Amino acid sequence: MESKKEDVTALLKKNSEGLTLIEISKMLSISRNAVAIVIAELKGAEKIRIREIGKAKLIYWGEKK
Repeated sequence: MESKKEDVTALLKKNSEGLTLIEISKMLSISRNAVAIVIAELKGAEKIRIREIGKAKLIYWGEKK
């Protein structure tokens, strides 16, 4: 799971405009559920922030401003 976590982290750092779970999943060719697990870990560690826009959730690297 560490390599997936590192891959998701690197992808989020490169995309400052934010990404959805599905976008991350497609870009890394891993399952949406695997991405959700990694995102939950990063959220718990307060490494990311999530902004809800309608049904979508945009995920950004970095702490809340």
